[in-house]
Amino acid sequence: MQRDKITKYLNELLKPELFKDYSPNGLQVEGKDEVKKIVTGVTGCVELFQKTIEKQADGILVHHGIIWNFERPVYKGGYKQRVKLLLENDINLWGYHLPIDAHEKYGNNAVLAELFELDEIVGFGDYNGVKIGMRGITKESDPDYYFNKVKEDLNPDAVILPYGKKEIKTIGIISGGAQKEFRQAVDQNIDLYITGEISEYNMHMAKEEQVHFISAGHHVTERFGVQKIGELLKNELHLDVEFVDVPNPA
Repeated sequence: MQRDKITKYLNELLKPELFKDYSPNGLQVEGKDEVKKIVTGVTGCVELFQKTIEKQADGILVHHGIIWNFERPVYKGGYKQRVKLLLENDINLWGYHLPIDAHEKYGNNAVLAELFELDEIVGFGDYNGVKIGMRGITKESDPDYYFNKVKEDLNPDAVILPYGKKEIKTIGIISGGAQKEFRQAVDQNIDLYITGEISEYNMHMAKEEQVHFISAGHHVTERFGVQKIGELLKNELHLDVEFVDVPNPA
């Protein structure tokens, strides 16, 4: 399929124009016009690009691209290697950041809400006027059920701050580095907040506000969206799509 048709499909699905993001969402590096195989992954890095070349793919879809407003890298070191691998091998790179977090059906947080079997799922976590996370009603009231589920299904090394109620009704989820949004969970009377990262102050807030907090890992909580969208590219556009994980403990 032509590169531009894939870009159009992804843009119509993920609606990047709705987001004030700190990365350009969409095609970040132009490669071959004709695309037969796409690799999906969490972060655009040298290791992922090398594996893409080994698999003879023509394109890569990632959650974390290689262009960010908060950094202005010069073309040396790892950044030079990333760009060089893409350009020399004529590989397309698509990156969608907040749109993949926020998608109501195929986004990271929608899939996590489904994993935790939440009911009455709605958008949660305001970021520049757009809700990027999900919240819902629990089927189980025992917080230990969800603590164990995180350990078993996501990350055995997840950091759990069990300072909330003995019985819970609501869970709020924002994947990745959303520890600052913990305040929104507290203000909305959410019983358990799940995100990827943790900061020092989160422990004190969890204890003082009596809200459970889980840091399950940035990478771990953001593997789901690209996989779901990869399945769509495979089933609807009939492309050869393969998810390639580059494990990251963060």
